[in-house]
Amino acid sequence: MRHGKKVNHLGRQTAHRKAMLANMACSLIEHKRINTTVAKAKALKGFVEPMITKSKNDTTHNRRLVFSKLRQKEAVTELFRDVAAKIGDRPGGYTRIIKLGNRLGDNADMAMIELVDYNEIYNADMKAKKTTRRSRRGGKATAAPVETKATNEEEE
Repeated sequence: MRHGKKVNHLGRQTAHRKAMLANMACSLIEHKRINTTVAKAKALKGFVEPMITKSKNDTTHNRRLVFSKLRQKEAVTELFRDVAAKIGDRPGGYTRIIKLGNRLGDNADMAMIELVDYNEIYNADMKAKKTTRRSRRGGKATAAPVETKATNEEEE
């Protein structure tokens, strides 16, 4: 039984796994999307999302906590400066995993993990979409009269 065993060890020792996840998180923060296996992408999602949440509150304590995991000063700076400003109003779900198919050499399941707010393709239609508000009473609202401008031909 797997009671209390929710860490995917990824076939590595603890120090190797932590170093690999730290390097992958730094690459994700720097490049905004990376290609990896599905298992590593799922492990990375659980590793990087709490750090992105900590970056929303820019304090010295949160910077030190994130630096102890990431171990790269440039990645921490970019996370707290650029990424936190872009995802400031999002309540969670900062990453997206898109499955790509199988790798050619060993048939491993591949995936792309990306930061959600940095994908312009998915977010292009989200900005244009606007919800309409309707009254519960069902009463008709009076429309404002439409004014038309007279052209020069009509004035003469």
